[in-house]
Amino acid sequence: MTDRNASEVPAADSSLPTGGYAGDPAVRAEWDDRYAERTQLWSGRPNGALVAELTGAVGLPPGRVLDVGCGEGADAIWLARAGWDVTALDVSGVALERAAGHAREAGVAVRWIHAALTEAPLPPASFDLVSAQYPALLRTPDAAAERALLAAVAPGGVLLFVHHAGVDTHQRHDSGFDPADYVWPSTVTALLDDAWEVEVDEQRPRVAPGAGAGAHHTDDLVLRVRRLR
Repeated sequence: MTDRNASEVPAADSSLPTGGYAGDPAVRAEWDDRYAERTQLWSGRPNGALVAELTGAVGLPPGRVLDVGCGEGADAIWLARAGWDVTALDVSGVALERAAGHAREAGVAVRWIHAALTEAPLPPASFDLVSAQYPALLRTPDAAAERALLAAVAPGGVLLFVHHAGVDTHQRHDSGFDPADYVWPSTVTALLDDAWEVEVDEQRPRVAPGAGAGAHHTDDLVLRVRRLR
């Protein structure tokens, strides 16, 4: 796959990042608190839509992948075992510590970045796959998160964006959660031009993990788009 900007990214290993956090401290604290409430927040298994897409007819051999919102590392580890050169980022240092530990136990190398997507030091147009599985990406007037996702994809590469179906149409909750505040597949497709080909844009039954936060969701929105140039 692509060698674009390969010299700008250090070799992957199992160590945690040392450069500090890049992003909103309040967002980091919110997610650190959420992870700290449990010894394990997610199921520990890779997301079903990711596995289904990459073991299906995507036509994408292992190359360089960016795992956005990697959490406790299940997707990153699965990708590394499958031969991918993995860069994984998250806003939560608690999550990254767990992810790095799991990667060491699994004997795989992953490059970890402690940052918000829009603040991460990512070389542009350099990933053969950008995977965003149920990300909690905040929307901004300039669509910064959506543009960051697309900007990371190399020519010929794929953005795979998966989210919970139905949530994007809900009304604001009493808890303060408002779906309109977040990035959804529809807000990504709204930015696409003729440099992109939409390969999948559908709702399908979720391959649920059976445990962990979010396990109650039954359907996915799956968006797979390929950068043509």
